[in-house]
Amino acid sequence: MVTDTAVPLNVIADNIAEMNELFLEVATGEGLAPLLFLAGTILIVFAIGVFGFLTLGSVGSLFTFD
Repeated sequence: MVTDTAVPLNVIADNIAEMNELFLEVATGEGLAPLLFLAGTILIVFAIGVFGFLTLGSVGSLFTFD
């Protein structure tokens, strides 16, 4: 079962790495552009994590009888 969850997490990590590579040249501009890029990346990772947590909670609630 570990491989079932490792594959989607690996795809998410690969997509985030690819996003960083594609937009790295844009973010290396002047001023606050690199910080804004970093903040955006952190925000996206946080949003994906919250969505995953909520999804796991909803799936878990399907199998409980409270």
